[in-house]
Amino acid sequence: MAEVRELRDVYGRRYRVGESDRELLGRPRAWITGLAAAAMLAAGVQQYGFGAIVPSLSRTPGWTFGGIVLALAVWAVCQAGAAFPVAWLRDRGLLPAPAAMAAGAVLCAAGLVTLGHATGLTAVFLGYSVLGGLGTGLVYATCIGAVLAWFPDATGSRAGIVSGAFACGSVPFVVLAATLPAARPALLDVTAAVVLVVIAGCAALLRYPPRHWWPATPEPRAWALDRAHNRSPAVRHYRPAELFRCGTTLSLYLVVVLAAAVLLFDLAYLATFTAARGGPGLAAAALALLAAATGSGRVLIGRFADRLGRHRILRFALLAGGVAQFVLFYSGAHRHPTGLLVGVVLAGLGNGCCYTLLVGLVREYFGEESAAQNFGILYSAKAVGAVVGIGPATLVVTAHGFAGAFTAAGVLSLAAAVLSGRLSQPGRPKSLLPVA
Repeated sequence: MAEVRELRDVYGRRYRVGESDRELLGRPRAWITGLAAAAMLAAGVQQYGFGAIVPSLSRTPGWTFGGIVLALAVWAVCQAGAAFPVAWLRDRGLLPAPAAMAAGAVLCAAGLVTLGHATGLTAVFLGYSVLGGLGTGLVYATCIGAVLAWFPDATGSRAGIVSGAFACGSVPFVVLAATLPAARPALLDVTAAVVLVVIAGCAALLRYPPRHWWPATPEPRAWALDRAHNRSPAVRHYRPAELFRCGTTLSLYLVVVLAAAVLLFDLAYLATFTAARGGPGLAAAALALLAAATGSGRVLIGRFADRLGRHRILRFALLAGGVAQFVLFYSGAHRHPTGLLVGVVLAGLGNGCCYTLLVGLVREYFGEESAAQNFGILYSAKAVGAVVGIGPATLVVTAHGFAGAFTAAGVLSLAAAVLSGRLSQPGRPKSLLPVA
């Protein structure tokens, strides 16, 4: 084994060099991408597959539509709220990755079994929303953290693959749930078993490298000066306690709140809205396409974000997500299935892709030192977005129909796009020269 050394670049970033991925893992670090993606494929069913069973759950005696979609909101609160604590505990050696993943496997399976056999909404809130949400949060935070740790030189592209898997994994479930609505309990039991085995298997193999680890190539200090990979390096490293002392954090947090609110609104209400206007087949196709567009969009954005600029892509994504809401309502109201599916693709490529960009923006704005914890803090905005996008939407749909709800969602996404234009790196002047 080569001598282990610690280097620093001109931005103050630290690099631990001298240990190869094969020495630490016994195999190439690409293996970690596969493990994290497989775990996320399994864990994402609870979020992106939920909309597919909402019509079936709504037919359960005594269950209200508002109560059912509220269960998704509570699930999202628990899932997003777990991200920072998981990163904080892991960085202090109190929650190793294998333990977090194993616990997540059991809790994710428990959430799915609950959806198949619960006889009351209280059980759904406890089993699916709380236990399933926390389990998914454990898996999500651990897998994203693994990408940050093992791929410091290619975080954007790898985060795109892993977060894209979180969306794409539900596509087969959505299709089966629409095809076999009467077999919901059996389908959820089988899905729970698969989820348990897949995530637990990944837990047994997933490991983190030493802190500040860097691969054999590229040379870190040369990489730091390469503008193709470091367009706008962070001015300094922000600790979690320092994050909310700068205005950029508050603006970015609000952008994530609004983007999450719109995406979760679509997940909760799209199937019901579409089924009433085009039948269950079109509803299933819309949900499956939403998940597929979100997942594939995250992969593509992850690959091109470094070249095109995350800030610019974020603004266009939010604009697309806002336009999508008006396209969805207009096409659904006039029973244009092709237009509706176009709106679904725009929604998936829009608001659904913001989380991949968030991983890179956190490093670009706040540095590497506490990237996983800082991401967890900003990702918690999804919890607030769930409350905004699902709870009040029920009241709007009841009072004004889907026209008011989709209009509100579109306005929120467009407002997020405008707000994203005000984002800038903390500590860096916007311009060093007067504008002519």
